[in-house]
Amino acid sequence: MKVLLIEDELELASALCAALERHGLVVDHVGSLADAEEAAQSGDHDAVLLDRALPDGEGLGLIPILRLRRPGVPIIVLTARGEMSDRVAGLDLGADDYLAKPFAVEELLARVRAVRRRPVTMITEPVRLGRLQYDLTNDEAQVGDRRLDLPRRELRVLVTLMRRRGRTVLRSALEDAVYGFDDDIQSNTLDAHISRLRRKLVEASAGVEIHAIRGVGYLIRAAP
Repeated sequence: MKVLLIEDELELASALCAALERHGLVVDHVGSLADAEEAAQSGDHDAVLLDRALPDGEGLGLIPILRLRRPGVPIIVLTARGEMSDRVAGLDLGADDYLAKPFAVEELLARVRAVRRRPVTMITEPVRLGRLQYDLTNDEAQVGDRRLDLPRRELRVLVTLMRRRGRTVLRSALEDAVYGFDDDIQSNTLDAHISRLRRKLVEASAGVEIHAIRGVGYLIRAAP
């Protein structure tokens, strides 16, 4: 799962990023409304964690913009302003949930899972190809009835390819989906992830193949 964290308190943001990444999430962090609008244009985040008090304005003002660009993306407001009127304002503007600071990371993760299960997020049925299926709600891959355990970056490669199965996915799009803004990406790192993923899919008899399109990107399709 890839989330966009919009939080201007650097110490808190750093701690949150580290905690979320330990739980297998990929995190993009920005600290202002302007940077958040730019980050949201990529359209590849599975959830948004939004602080209210940002240096260039009220975070709630970003919700209508996010809703226009990504109608189904779950938005959880994180704020020190936890009065009933504040919560009502956030929910009325379109937030899916509202979490007052301080909070436990475990509670935040539970709320992210909960909002992703709601019908309003437009999460679809599992994506299937060959014997492989990817459950978008639970962020899990399976071959037949057996779960396929993958490191988070290999899982991000897989879900990005599965969402566009049969079509070429640009290398840059894969890198955007797999890595956060601050990650140091070596030239052959993505290829290494895909090589390991290919081997695991073959070992699991998933019935799919990942093909490299020279100079362009990769695609996944059912094995002949």
